[in-house]
Amino acid sequence: MNIYKLPYGLLIVLLFLVSACNRPISNFTINAEDLEAPSRVSFVNESENAETYFWEFGDGNTSTEKDPMHRYISSGNYEIQLTSTMGKKKTTTQKQLLIKAPEKCMIEIETNHGTMIAVLYDETPLHRDNFSKLAEEGFFNDLLFHRVISGFMIQGGDPQSKGAPAGAMLGSGGPGYTIPAEFNEKFIHKKGALAAARQGDNVNPKKESSGSQFYIVHGTGPMEDDAINQWEARMGTAFSDENRKAYKEMGGTPFLDQNYTVFGEIVEGLDVIDKIAAVQTARGDRPQEDVKMTIRLIK
Repeated sequence: MNIYKLPYGLLIVLLFLVSACNRPISNFTINAEDLEAPSRVSFVNESENAETYFWEFGDGNTSTEKDPMHRYISSGNYEIQLTSTMGKKKTTTQKQLLIKAPEKCMIEIETNHGTMIAVLYDETPLHRDNFSKLAEEGFFNDLLFHRVISGFMIQGGDPQSKGAPAGAMLGSGGPGYTIPAEFNEKFIHKKGALAAARQGDNVNPKKESSGSQFYIVHGTGPMEDDAINQWEARMGTAFSDENRKAYKEMGGTPFLDQNYTVFGEIVEGLDVIDKIAAVQTARGDRPQEDVKMTIRLIK
């Protein structure tokens, strides 16, 4: 059949349909619902007749993967846009994604060795509120993890560490106030525990916490039952089944329990603790190459 002998109107329709068959059709679904920050969201590409893809996630980040996964740190109503291309032809579609604020108080600790996410406990409200306030004010930004001891902990939060020259002794700075101790037997020094540093008992009999200095437990690795039993005997207390399981699976520093306030824990990025704990250190256990932090309140 010679299409050029068809009526002009029908010919136009036929050519449009042929052209439309070669146009990309952009479409996708979002594999998530009822999300809280921080969240990882996967996107399923359902485009047709497309060779390449360009995703815009609504938070300034993009991707050219076919079926990407993206991590949202903050809550918000995000417009997701997918542009699908075939040759010089392209089509775009948009959908909305709602990320709700977390119910718990959470923070992001970004370092040059990776990023950690921590939850701050509601049961230690003085420490929770102080730490989140400092984070929201940007107090911790560009401070250092100035004391690192592999198998023990990584410590930071000294405001004097910002821009400190190599060899400077650090660890005595703070915001000018302390926080009353908030000991809770539920919270132990398992790996990833977030706890407040403080001065020694001889000058600090109430064991009040530094207003800004904190440490994250690294620990020596999983513990055997016998070792846990010995710590129970020394401390004159018994670990709950949950805490015993945590020490057996993750390890920690039980000799610090009920002596320093544990007010949170790392819930993402435990491997970052390992990376920081492995750095070379100099006098005063300060890393030879600065380990800087940026701490943000997730909201």
